[in-house]
Amino acid sequence: MQPALHLTTKVLPGKKIEIEIPEGEIGDTVNVFVVLPEKPKNQKRSVLKLIEESRSKHALRSAEDIDRQLKEERDSWDS
Repeated sequence: MQPALHLTTKVLPGKKIEIEIPEGEIGDTVNVFVVLPEKPKNQKRSVLKLIEESRSKHALRSAEDIDRQLKEERDSWDS
């Protein structure tokens, strides 16, 4: 079985990496696998989609219901 190492390093300026291996000799050929971190996908959504999502989360209310709630709120200010 071939020996394997798992190393973690940081990307350096110029998008380069540097690793040091404890085993091996100068001139040895090695295989290097680079696993990049997962980055969250930017979800571009249309304004219409956002409005639709917002409406689905909130029950549709009549103008009368909204007026009633506003009146109750204004009345509470006088108390």
